[in-house]
Amino acid sequence: MFRAILYLIIVVFLITFVRMVLGLIMRTMGEMMRSEAPASPSPAGRPPSAPISGELKRDPVCGTFVPVSTAYRKTVKGEQYHFCSAECRDKYAG
Repeated sequence: MFRAILYLIIVVFLITFVRMVLGLIMRTMGEMMRSEAPASPSPAGRPPSAPISGELKRDPVCGTFVPVSTAYRKTVKGEQYHFCSAECRDKYAG
């Protein structure tokens, strides 16, 4: 009986130790991957610190909602349209 309890305690400590070591290895690998990844440029050349607040308008090409303050604009027949990117603005046939 005493031997079974001792084995159980040893197994619990071993499992805890293995989990701790694996967690440390995974965390270190994740930090290495994050630090080696180059900073991705922001989509369509926008600055990454653009404010995302205020009124939202729907892009007529891809359907995403974009803030009016950072949207690409195009006026067609007196009506102004808002786009998420220069590519969507250029695709719009209006």
